[in-house]
Amino acid sequence: MSITFISAILPVVLLLIFIYRKDKYHPEPTALLTKLFFVGCLSVIPASIMEMLLQTFTPSQPVLGGIFDGYCVAGFSEELCKLALLMWVVWKSPYFDEYFDGIVYATFLSLGFACVENIMYVVGSNDPMAIALSRGLLAVPAHFLFAVIMGYHLSLAKFDLPNRNVHLRRAFLYPFLLHGTYDALLMVSDALTDGFEDEVSIGVAISGVLMLVFLVFDVMMWRWGMKRIKRMQERSKEQNFDRQHPFEGFNWDIQ
Repeated sequence: MSITFISAILPVVLLLIFIYRKDKYHPEPTALLTKLFFVGCLSVIPASIMEMLLQTFTPSQPVLGGIFDGYCVAGFSEELCKLALLMWVVWKSPYFDEYFDGIVYATFLSLGFACVENIMYVVGSNDPMAIALSRGLLAVPAHFLFAVIMGYHLSLAKFDLPNRNVHLRRAFLYPFLLHGTYDALLMVSDALTDGFEDEVSIGVAISGVLMLVFLVFDVMMWRWGMKRIKRMQERSKEQNFDRQHPFEGFNWDIQ
């Protein structure tokens, strides 16, 4: 196994281990998680087909094209395919029985997608180690964070029956917006940089500002994702306590 291939899959493996260890109270079956990961790998195929079809509508103006590709091509296609396949695999599963499960399921599937995508980018690059480093620090964790938000709302849809439809919409809308913003910031920044040869041009200056906004946005995504992981851990803890102590707090005095 080459160092290039290892560098492409290492961040995926680390994030899989991280989220699996966060599932403290009722760990999911290995067979189900393996299935989700490989379904995520295969989700690259329908997502790529959708992206190719949507790219035919990309505006020729570079900035508008970057915004369109970020939101309508990458964000829409990839997050829709992930959510549809995630629902297909786990929605009616008997193992989907606590709040934290949605986050685990979504991240395993999304990291399967990220694994294949990362291998394609890294192995096909002229500078594979540089691409592996940048994507390992940014792109792969981004897919992980989009999935945390998706899984968070999928679990709320599963257990919060009165608001199910609201949370199902959010399970797509929020990852789509986050993914679209992430990609659009990078694509517009690249378009502005490539469009101006003068290093002190307005385009390059705006590109630098966009990269600063991107870094702030990335940090905010981490904070948002970690808060939701903690919140779902707490809800799963409460669920398991209720199962183990079903009569805790019950008033046994009969008047």
